Amino acid sequence: MLISALLAGGAAVVLGGVAVQRSPVLAGEIRSGFPAVRKRQASLLDQLKSAALELDDQYQRFMVKKVDPLFGGTRSAALAEIVSAEETLEIGDYERQLNRYLAAAGATLGTAIIGAFYPPVLIITLGAALYSTTLIFRNGYEAIVIERRLRMDVMGSLYFIGAYAGGFFMAGSFGLFAFYLSEKLVMITQDRSQKSLINVFSQQPRTVWLLVEGSEVEVPFESLQTDDVVVLHAGQVVPIDGVIEEGNATIDQHMLTGEAQPVERGVGDRVLTSTMLVGGKIHVRVEQTGEATVAAQIGTMLNSTASFQANIVSKGEQIADKSVPPSMLVALIALYLTGYQAMVTVLGSAIGLNIKITAPIAMLNFLNVAAHNGILVKDGRSLELLKAVDTVIFDKTGTLTLEQPNVAQVHICNGYSAEEVLTFAAAAEHRQTHPVARAILAEAASQKLPLPAIDHAHYDVGYGLRVRLADKMIRVGSDRYLTMENIEIPAEIQTLKESAQAQGHSLVMVGIDDKLAGAIELQPTIRPEAAEIVQNLLGRGLDIYVISGDQEEPTRKLTETLGIPHYFANTLPENKAAMVEQLQSEGRSVCFVGDGINDSIALKKANVSVSLRGASTAATDTAQVVLMAQSLRQLPYLFDLANEFDGNMKAGFAAAVGQGVVVIGSALMGWVGILGGTLIWEVGLLAGLGVAMLPLRKLGQREQ
Repeated sequence: MLISALLAGGAAVVLGGVAVQRSPVLAGEIRSGFPAVRKRQASLLDQLKSAALELDDQYQRFMVKKVDPLFGGTRSAALAEIVSAEETLEIGDYERQLNRYLAAAGATLGTAIIGAFYPPVLIITLGAALYSTTLIFRNGYEAIVIERRLRMDVMGSLYFIGAYAGGFFMAGSFGLFAFYLSEKLVMITQDRSQKSLINVFSQQPRTVWLLVEGSEVEVPFESLQTDDVVVLHAGQVVPIDGVIEEGNATIDQHMLTGEAQPVERGVGDRVLTSTMLVGGKIHVRVEQTGEATVAAQIGTMLNSTASFQANIVSKGEQIADKSVPPSMLVALIALYLTGYQAMVTVLGSAIGLNIKITAPIAMLNFLNVAAHNGILVKDGRSLELLKAVDTVIFDKTGTLTLEQPNVAQVHICNGYSAEEVLTFAAAAEHRQTHPVARAILAEAASQKLPLPAIDHAHYDVGYGLRVRLADKMIRVGSDRYLTMENIEIPAEIQTLKESAQAQGHSLVMVGIDDKLAGAIELQPTIRPEAAEIVQNLLGRGLDIYVISGDQEEPTRKLTETLGIPHYFANTLPENKAAMVEQLQSEGRSVCFVGDGINDSIALKKANVSVSLRGASTAATDTAQVVLMAQSLRQLPYLFDLANEFDGNMKAGFAAAVGQGVVVIGSALMGWVGILGGTLIWEVGLLAGLGVAMLPLRKLGQREQ
C-alpha cells in the first residue's frame, strides 16, 4: 500500500511537470509565486463569503416574515399597519445571532435523534453543540465575571457541560433547543419596530415650489439652500424652518407645540417644520432644513433619551434568574448525596427554563388577544408594567380632544342672522378639507341648512377665502384678512375674539359684500368617550394628570369638565418629560398617553407609553402601546388585560415550581436519572403551556 502511494505521488509529480512544461503561463505563475492562483483563491473566498451572507439574509427574512408571525399573526398584522414593510424586517444584530444559534440548536437536536439509532452521527451532534453553546458560555462568563451574579446562562452552561460530558446527547440537545427557543420567544414579545427617530423628522416631500425671479418653479427638496424662498399653500405641511416674507396663513402647530388653537402668521413671523397650513398662502425664506430644523432637534433629543424600558427584564426572565442560586445549591447537595447523574438531573430540572418558555408564550397569547380587541402592544413588558401603574398622564390636544373643532356659537352683526352667517360660510368652505372647514360644514349639516348654488363659485385662496355666490361676495377668514379686504371689525367682535382666545377658542370671521356679517366661534372637541374613560380610571384608584402645551385657561376648563384633579399648562416638550421623571422620583409608576411630536420624549420616559393610531409618526414609533381604533375606549380593557396576565403568570409559575420539586426530589432520592428528569420536565412544560394557552381559549369562546 505504501508502494502504491509512492507511485501515485511520483506520477502526480511527473504529470505536474509535463503540465508546467506545456503551459508557459502556468510555469511563469509558479516562478512568480502563484499570484494568479492566489488571486483566484481570494476571489473564490469572496464569492463564498458573499453567498453565505446572502443565504443568512434570506434565512433572517424567512424567520421574520414566516416564522415570527406564527406566534402572533394578528399582532403582526396590526404592527404592519403602522410600520412599513421594510422597517418591520429590520432586526438587531443580537436577534440575527439568536436566529443562527436557534438553527444550529435545531440541527444539534436532529442529529442527536438520528445518533440514537446510528451512533457515528453523534460526532456531528457534538460539533454542532460546541458551536451552539458558544453564546450561552459567553453570557454565563459575563454574568459571573462582569455582572457578578448567577443567572440562567450560568446554570445552562453547567448543565450542558455535564450532559454532553456524561454522554447524554439527547437530553442536552433538547435542553439546548429549548433554551434558544425561549430566548427567541422573549425577543418576539419585545418591540422591534423602532427606527431611528431622526429619520422621522427628515422625511420630506420629494419636491417643493421655489420662487425664482417672480415665478414658481418646482425643484427637488434636496436642492434647497438657506435664503431660498419656498411657496406654501393651504393643506401643505411645512417642510422647513423659516421666516414669512409674503402672505398670511393660519397654521396648525399642535403636533409640534401642543397648542390647540391655530395661530395667525404673517410677514416677519417664523414657521416651523411639521406644522400645517390650515389656510392661506405664504412665501417662506429658508433658514434650516432637514436635521437642523426644530423638529429634527427634538428627534435628536429623543434619540439621546434613554427609554425607561431599555433595561427592563421581563417577569419570566426575572423569575428564571432568581431560581438559579437555589437550584445550583441543591445540585451540589445531589452530587454529594447521590452522585454525578443526580447533579446533572437537578441542573436540568430547569424551573427557570420552563418559565422562560411558558411566560413569553403566555405573553404572546395575551398580546394576540389585545390585537384582536384593537390594541397593539408592541412591547410585552408594558403589559407587565401596567399592573403597577398608579398614575396616568394625558396629553390634552389630540388625545383628550379631537383634531377637528366644533362650532360653539355663531355671533352676528349688521343685521344678519346666525343661519345666514353659517349658510354662507359653509357654502364658501364646501370644497375645503382642513379641520376648520369640516367643523363649519358639520354644523351646517346638523342644522340641515340648504347651501346656495356654488357651480360658478370663484376661489381666491390666498390670505383668506373669497367666493362669489350669485350676486354676493363672501369672505371667510381671520380678522386680519377681512381688515385687509377693507371690512371693518366692530369693537364688540374684537372683544369677543379676546374672550374666546382666553378660553382656547378661535373666531372665523364671515364677511358678506363689504360688511362683517358675523363670526363663528370654534372650540376644541372633547372626545365623546373621554369623560367615561376618565371616571373609569379614577374608579380604579388611579391618579390622573393632564400635561399640555396649550394655555392655562383652556387646559383648566378641560380638566374641570372631565373631572381630572391635576393639570399643567404651557408645557414645553422637554418639560413634559421632566414632569414624568419627577413623578417617578416620588415613587409613582406612570402611564403617559399622547399623540404628538411634542409628547414623544415624555412617552419614552414613562413606565408605560400609549398612543393612538393616526397620531404623529414620532408618537406611534415611541409608544409601546397603540390604540388602533383611534379611540380611548380600549384603555380600561388594556388595564383589565394586564390584571389577567398577572394572574396567568402566577399560575404558570406554580406549574413550573411543581414539576421542579418533583424532579429535584426524585433525583435526590435516586429514583430518576437525566432521561427520567427530562421526561418529567416535559410533562411540567406541557402543563405550563396549557396555562399559557388559556387566553386564546377564552378568545375562541368569545368569538363563538
